[in-house]
Amino acid sequence: MTETGEKFDRINAIPAYQLVADAIEREILARRIRPGEPIGTEAQLVKQFGVNRSTVREGIRLLEQSGLIHRDSGRRLTASLPHYSRLATRMSRAMLLHEVTFRELWEATTALEIATVEQAAEHATADVIAELQANVASTEQASADPAAVAELDTQFHSLIAKASQNRVLQLAREPSSLLIFPTTEIILRKLKEGVPRLIQAHRKIVDAVSRHDKEASRLWMLRHANDWRRGFERAGKDVDQPIDRVYMKEVMTR
Repeated sequence: MTETGEKFDRINAIPAYQLVADAIEREILARRIRPGEPIGTEAQLVKQFGVNRSTVREGIRLLEQSGLIHRDSGRRLTASLPHYSRLATRMSRAMLLHEVTFRELWEATTALEIATVEQAAEHATADVIAELQANVASTEQASADPAAVAELDTQFHSLIAKASQNRVLQLAREPSSLLIFPTTEIILRKLKEGVPRLIQAHRKIVDAVSRHDKEASRLWMLRHANDWRRGFERAGKDVDQPIDRVYMKEVMTR
């Protein structure tokens, strides 16, 4: 029952442009319209949906923002796959709006990174192992710059996901990775031992993955994740505070 004593809430009608966008999105995600294939002109879509042109345009705008539709120089509309970064940014914003805490981020990230590194140990190719080794070398060279090391840490874990050859894991971890960066930067700025410990963990993980040693890969990733949490706490941060509040306080005191 509502606060006013009424039994039912009002029914909010879904805007027509959202229905248009939803219908097209279903066709793309079901692969009935494949990436690179035409969606149809605005005029054709107006006729098919039986709505006015402004409704179709607004629906298309939503799909362009999400990366599901691409408009070329000739204004032709084609289906496309959204880039990870577009999906990740949208999900990261949602997590911030829900005031996700460091504890929640750490718990979810630990589970995802362990699953990812296990698959990486099984499927990593020589090329991606070389990329990981180059990343560690770059991190060692940038060790005096916490922001650069935090950025390279993000790249390192993206490469581990690439090595897994599992697109679901790659997509699943991208949104949280955008929230991990600021917490890592805080730790590296506060603790002088932070960079050496991060580099050591990365070296051990690369070594285990290159030997296709699943157990060692899992062990070192778990140690790396636990070290991340301990570093956050040792930096004087509250793991149960929303991440954006922690980061904003840190930025304002620099």
